Amino acid sequence: MDAVKPNGSLNRKKRNLFIVLSGIFLTNALLAEILGVKIFSAEATLGFPPAQIKLFGDFVLDFNLTAGVIIWPIVFITTDIINEYFGKKGVRRISFLTALFILYSFFVIYGVTKLAPAEFWLNVNSPDPQGNEFNINYAYGVIFQQGLGIILGSLTAFLIGQFLDVLVFQHLRKYTGSGKIWLRATGSTLVSQLVDSFVVLWIAFFVFGNWSMEQVLSVGVINYIYKGALAILLTPLLYVAHFLIDRYLGKENAEKVTEEAAGEGFF
Repeated sequence: MDAVKPNGSLNRKKRNLFIVLSGIFLTNALLAEILGVKIFSAEATLGFPPAQIKLFGDFVLDFNLTAGVIIWPIVFITTDIINEYFGKKGVRRISFLTALFILYSFFVIYGVTKLAPAEFWLNVNSPDPQGNEFNINYAYGVIFQQGLGIILGSLTAFLIGQFLDVLVFQHLRKYTGSGKIWLRATGSTLVSQLVDSFVVLWIAFFVFGNWSMEQVLSVGVINYIYKGALAILLTPLLYVAHFLIDRYLGKENAEKVTEEAAGEGFF
């Protein structure tokens, strides 16, 4: 009976840990998808002039990014942590679950935007503070609705990126062992986001939209530079997370859990 209690305690902690990590992962992935409709200027936000970078032909590009990229790095970090402690199966479970929730959210949002607006709601919110005519129902629909191409592109890129991240992470772990967390975490993110950054744009704006391939490549490069830079800059946060989790599980238990994860162990 004495030998069973520690195992039971460890299993409970692992489940609690997976629930917390899954909540962080799902929340940030869902928020990134919903907030991504806004395009912001990184230069203007930081007080710099436009970059005016010429890439792939005559297409001139500034650092204009979707608002969703602000919190995507949290998804990257959480993916690596789940991979470290729960292996491929853990990442697959939460990735598929998150994709289903994102798809469900898009359907719900689409349905809500089609509801007939109350007349008093339209009147209360029009005109705007400057006295201009303002249709809040139209604005609500424009902000929350996303096209089929964006939805398909986003979900496809998300799943491909997650699976690539898992494969590269586990492949690097065979060579690094339990050390060099920075190498397998950053390496897997750089590879997965190289594909993710271009797949989402190609499907959403080239296949379903009217972008040229030059635009897809140019915007993809800018997005990848941003994601790659943040993946490197946020590496210390990964070590902080590992430190806290190892304290929570206990050093010996944490080593046991990560070894099981490396060998496809889960719960």
